[in-house]
Amino acid sequence: MTIYQQDWTAKWAQYAPDKIAFREFETGRTYTYGTLNQLGNRLARHLVIERGLKKGDRIAIISENCLEYMVLFAAAQKTGCILVPLNYRLTANEIDFLIQNAAPSMVIWQESFGEVLERSEAFASVANRWSMNELASFCNPDLLVSEDAQFDCEPVSEDDPIFILYTSGTSGFPKGALYTHNMLFWNSINTALSLIINSESRTVNCMPPFHTGGWNVLTTPFLHHGAYTCMMNKFEPDALLRLLAEDQVTVFMGVPTMLARMAESPEFEEVDLSHMHYIIVGGEAMPIPLIEKWHNKGVPIRQGYGMTEVGPNLTSLHQDDAVRKKGSIGRPNFYVQVRITDEHGNSCDANAVGELQLRGPMVTPGYWQNPEASASCMQDGWFKSGDMAKADEEGFLYIVDRIKNMYISGGENVYPAEIERVLLSHPAVEEAVVVSIPDPKWGEAGKAFVVQKTPVTDSELSAFCRDKLAKFKVPREFEFVATLPRNDSGKINRNALKNG
Repeated sequence: MTIYQQDWTAKWAQYAPDKIAFREFETGRTYTYGTLNQLGNRLARHLVIERGLKKGDRIAIISENCLEYMVLFAAAQKTGCILVPLNYRLTANEIDFLIQNAAPSMVIWQESFGEVLERSEAFASVANRWSMNELASFCNPDLLVSEDAQFDCEPVSEDDPIFILYTSGTSGFPKGALYTHNMLFWNSINTALSLIINSESRTVNCMPPFHTGGWNVLTTPFLHHGAYTCMMNKFEPDALLRLLAEDQVTVFMGVPTMLARMAESPEFEEVDLSHMHYIIVGGEAMPIPLIEKWHNKGVPIRQGYGMTEVGPNLTSLHQDDAVRKKGSIGRPNFYVQVRITDEHGNSCDANAVGELQLRGPMVTPGYWQNPEASASCMQDGWFKSGDMAKADEEGFLYIVDRIKNMYISGGENVYPAEIERVLLSHPAVEEAVVVSIPDPKWGEAGKAFVVQKTPVTDSELSAFCRDKLAKFKVPREFEFVATLPRNDSGKINRNALKNG
């Protein structure tokens, strides 16, 4: 890997030094590519010379999005250090586990999260500790000197990690997925070949930095292509809609819940979004009525699929197929290979359900300090996604459900996502989730948790399901709730419902 494959900010500092790379929505502060590169050089030199860090050392960060976080990324590319973003919504015990597991040489923290760190024994043992305010003072552009114009990068191999990204850990301990320089590069290439991304592209990122979505759906591909990103820490639909218009955003990424709230905002009808190419949607399937509402606004919806360990930008459904291929995650991106296999490892025919497996240069080499998990996620060189999927005759992919969500009722496989799609088609249902419960006769049965739009009874929903589903798929129980619990990435927390 050459210095300019490795050091993206240095290259863009040559091409467009005065172009704004990042802006903070809350403060209005900006860094140009030239400033970002010089500050990255300054920070890289400090980490190596003053702090004694070297290639492969971990830097754990607990912070919201900010300009200094982007300087840390630039310094990581230059030094070969590994960034470990920590989830600031976790408890002190959970943070303590992550710090113990990652064994960082440095921890950097935003002051508002200091109380959680103070209760961590592992944090107390880290030699290099730096508050974000101290880092911000160090990254003052007024302090730049002539030697900050250049830094001799530490050469990295393609398989060296630049991130350790911890999974949500809804069952068992979180696993740290290794995200390499190679994955970073090929994810950017796959993204730009699928979408319209170039040096004129503009986006807003309001996804948290402790998920791959906050870094690698658009932020790092945009940085690689010399584009512009505005960072917004708090999702607020009215302000976001205005910002999309004011910043002339071309591409935006969100989850369906966010887009639903934006579509309900009074600003939605008034704001001019005609400059947008499309909105990228991930996390879960977006309801057709919501897609149509955005399409009628003149903003196409591009649904896709990704994982922390792979990509994350793996498939894309073209906006022209959004309604015709409803429920599909599209087709694989350019340098992504997919196959769907049965329980014996044989390839499935069209429309047959099996496990989605992935191969390509954007696949993780494994999990940090976890050889068992690293070995178990691979099969004959293919990454096992844990998702049950099918492909139609045209090669469009559909996620049927997570393997772990499937349950067996009377010897039949039941996929909750199929039942949920039926429930969501009922006009009185706003949201629905189905989980398994013990059944004395059939072994397992389904229980549906439903958020209502308008009043409806469990007997009405049961009859509705019986008309559209085989009897063994119809939920045995229905429970009406005001809201559904969600994890930090916006996905519904099924374990909370099942264990609650």
